[in-house]
Amino acid sequence: MKTLAMNLLLALVWVALTRQFNVANFALGFAIGFGTLWLAQRVLEPSLYFKKAVHVIAFALFFIFEVIKANIQISYIVINPRYQLRPGIVAIPLDARTDAEITLLANLITLTPGTLSIDVSADRKVLYIHVVELGEHPDQFRRKIKERLERRLLEVMR
Repeated sequence: MKTLAMNLLLALVWVALTRQFNVANFALGFAIGFGTLWLAQRVLEPSLYFKKAVHVIAFALFFIFEVIKANIQISYIVINPRYQLRPGIVAIPLDARTDAEITLLANLITLTPGTLSIDVSADRKVLYIHVVELGEHPDQFRRKIKERLERRLLEVMR
């Protein structure tokens, strides 16, 4: 957390020195600060910040790709009038334990077109999801959520 604060401070210093107060310049300053801190970590105390940053970037790229795939699938369903939908509700056992982990997972699922988080069980161990196109294999969808989305999210959160 301390390294993140230093990186933000370096980005703000960059923005102040260049006198260009916009998002692109702040992002450039953040990237330069990140590189500087990464090079200086031998002098400073080692930090998990750089490993977490890689996880966050990888997760963001993964999620963007998943949203694009889901949009293509939903577009195909909408365009094809003869497509026979097989919607369903799936119970996903959760490895996520904290409120933040469960909430973020449920929201990411809802942001993906064709899926909607409905409810969490009272014991917070099961998430119920409505799927527009479940198909004949709900276990395949369950495995996709568990192994791809939840696992990657927990790598970022923990």
